[in-house]
Amino acid sequence: MSYKNFKVETDSDGIALVTWDIPGRSMNVLDETSTNELEAIVKATTADAAVKGVIITSAKEAFCAGADLSMLEGMNQAYAKVFKEQGETAANQMLFDQSRRFSQVLRGIETSGKPWAAAINGLALGGGFEITLCCHYRVAAENPKTRLGLPEVKVGLFPGAGGTQRVPRLVPPQDAMTILLKGDPVTVDKAKALNLIHAIVPAADLIKAAKDWIKGGGKAVAPWDEKGFKLPGGPVFSKAGMMMFPAGNAIYRRETYDNYPAARAIMSCVYEGLQLPIDAALRVESRYFTSVLRSKEAAAMIRSLFLSMQELNKGARRPKDVPPTKVKKIAVIGAGFMGASVGYVSARAGLDVVLIDRDQESADKGKAHAQKVIEEQIKKGRAKPADAEVLLARITPTADYAALKDVDLVIEAVFEDRKVKAETFAKAQAYLKPDVIFASNTSTLPITSLAESFKDQGKFIGIHFFSPVEKMMLVEIILGKNTGDVALATALDYVRQIGKTPIVVNDSRGFFANRCVGRYVAEGNEMFLEGVPPAMIENCAKMAGMPVGPLSLSDEVALDLGLKIMKATEADLGPNAINPEQKKLMVEMVEKQGRLGRKNSKGFYDYPEKGKGQKSLWPGLSALQPKQLDPDTLDVEELKQRFLVVQAVEAARTVEDHVITDPREADVGSILGFGFAPFTGGTLSYIDFMGPKKFVELCHKLEAKYGSRFTPPKLLEEMAAKGETFYGRFAPKKAAA
Repeated sequence: MSYKNFKVETDSDGIALVTWDIPGRSMNVLDETSTNELEAIVKATTADAAVKGVIITSAKEAFCAGADLSMLEGMNQAYAKVFKEQGETAANQMLFDQSRRFSQVLRGIETSGKPWAAAINGLALGGGFEITLCCHYRVAAENPKTRLGLPEVKVGLFPGAGGTQRVPRLVPPQDAMTILLKGDPVTVDKAKALNLIHAIVPAADLIKAAKDWIKGGGKAVAPWDEKGFKLPGGPVFSKAGMMMFPAGNAIYRRETYDNYPAARAIMSCVYEGLQLPIDAALRVESRYFTSVLRSKEAAAMIRSLFLSMQELNKGARRPKDVPPTKVKKIAVIGAGFMGASVGYVSARAGLDVVLIDRDQESADKGKAHAQKVIEEQIKKGRAKPADAEVLLARITPTADYAALKDVDLVIEAVFEDRKVKAETFAKAQAYLKPDVIFASNTSTLPITSLAESFKDQGKFIGIHFFSPVEKMMLVEIILGKNTGDVALATALDYVRQIGKTPIVVNDSRGFFANRCVGRYVAEGNEMFLEGVPPAMIENCAKMAGMPVGPLSLSDEVALDLGLKIMKATEADLGPNAINPEQKKLMVEMVEKQGRLGRKNSKGFYDYPEKGKGQKSLWPGLSALQPKQLDPDTLDVEELKQRFLVVQAVEAARTVEDHVITDPREADVGSILGFGFAPFTGGTLSYIDFMGPKKFVELCHKLEAKYGSRFTPPKLLEEMAAKGETFYGRFAPKKAAA
């Protein structure tokens, strides 16, 4: 029998080699066709007496990148249809049967009575890795770049085809929980040390090693199907188990604040499953998986963190009629912390970089930053000394603007000051090639007004990086009024080259990300001035799903920078554009107390010397509060809501102002740019999943109590009245370049 996605060849020893190779795709993914065909192959090889054993491998560079999550979206749509036509019980049964099918196919491999070996030739993630786990033998090709793991929790799901049951039966409970709850893939060496795979061999010997195992009498029985099987960490109700699970619950609460149904389900699957025989345990896993698949958190996270992110990374917003561009050499003007980091990530991606600053010493400091970062990577085993040599050779520090003559792209990263930027543009223009694109890394100043100092405004664009550049995956590309398509295409191609995710926004003060995150920080300040205890402000923000509290974030950004932006906004837009009480607080902190944030080790927090303890809230804060409220009288739920609503309503305003034109960019941008509660799917998904009508009601309730910052824009009022959603009204165009 022939298959579309697999090739099956049986040799003279009766060993069937199953090679996975989906036509027209660079990577294998688990789609419906692959599941159906794998099921047919299991049945055929099990029934064929001539087949003595089976090896599964891939013809691609990777083994499998995981499940096709758009297939799960389709399952949810089918669920909604059956729910409407036949009721909840029938819909639940349909979803349970469908979502369980793959798990049963894999159990069929395990109990086929024929030895199955997984020959893992490269990356194996999610459902792809679960296929290998049900095989009786797992051998991987030697490759330091190969990663194996179960990252489903990062998109609101969990491994639902046996992953939560097989991993804790192979690996000690603490390691198993880390693998499942963190979702970070591991190297083949780490996988072998953890007992997730049996052997590592040179790539050329991979199939031979798998065949040798079968020919050498490889056992067609999984360890947990053997009589007398013992769990690696002992039974759940043992001394070791009791040390693990209660502590695990506490860690789970600390890390997630119970906002992630998938993480909670993992804890339950492992705890309940390890007390049952494997078939019952797999049934328990399938029930939890069906439940999580129906959750709004999974729907929101799959859409934003997988589907939308993939579309944006593939160039969903790139102008179609501009041929691909390849930036080979860039210049970064301003070799401070931000500029030096942009230089580093560009050199890491293989680009030649010219780092320009006012004098040679300052430019050299920028290159020294790159050296420090790569040395830290070497210490952690993530890079080799030879990598450092190559990377540093790509960076040329200089004070001479003439070095701009042969670059393809210039990124200006000088101080947030119009005058300084205008002087930089004037100096640079004398040396630029006619077709060079010029970008400003401004975080707040409108691009259209900055472009006025530039000769050819069509070639001027904003490329806003987030700090720390080495870690932050988002880049905000800002279109000025006169920015041309070639500038946009070049900026998007460059961002893709350096491995980051772009969002494209139209011009306004603060663009998208800083407008929203500014509201978050300001809400923390408002609560502080109301008399909410500082620790409660920070904890409620984290309970709402934010990665750090607003006071901590203020310190990271730098309080003096916050004050500078406040003063610039006031100068440009007048005194009504800022809150005078917040300005007074910042003046007190920065100018009178000399507290600038983390950079001078004192802000809202005190920062001890490295290695001498953790940061702690500054005891002098209460003296700066006009009054102190009793924490027991405060509504924790309302505090949590205020943090999310104030950012989401600002995101809705950016849509009304035409800053955001594609809801995917608001959602992906808010999660990657400032950590907006990932379980919501992002700022606009937060509104859509709550329902605009309910969200507007909540806005009015908070507006009556706390003022106009919660006033919903007219667009949102209109959408609520019509029963519309952002993804319905502003449905993204699916075509990608």
